[in-house]
Amino acid sequence: MEHTHIDHAIDYIEFTAPNLPTIKKFYGDVFGWSFQDWGDEYASFSDGRVDGGFARGAAKTGAGPLVILYSSGLEATQEKVKAAGGLITKDTFSFPGGRRFHFADPAGNELAVWSDK
Repeated sequence: MEHTHIDHAIDYIEFTAPNLPTIKKFYGDVFGWSFQDWGDEYASFSDGRVDGGFARGAAKTGAGPLVILYSSGLEATQEKVKAAGGLITKDTFSFPGGRRFHFADPAGNELAVWSDK
């Protein structure tokens, strides 16, 4: 699941799902998505154009998926988010393959920004 990351573009979409094998079977059977497991709590997917993932947890009914943007300079992007009136909702944390933070835009929409750098 390799694709080119474009700075400040939507790069990844993350959903929650209580049962990862069931959700993988659904999207694999219906849409032909491919998956990579990252332990028991996370599976990434590729639909051939956009990558994303499923985190084990209760589905966010009504809240929608988490849209994740890519940044080649995570700290600088975080400062821009704050300067523009965004609220950091989850400080930068590491995960296999990179780091990310979450923020709320002025309308209250939660997004995340990640970097492999």
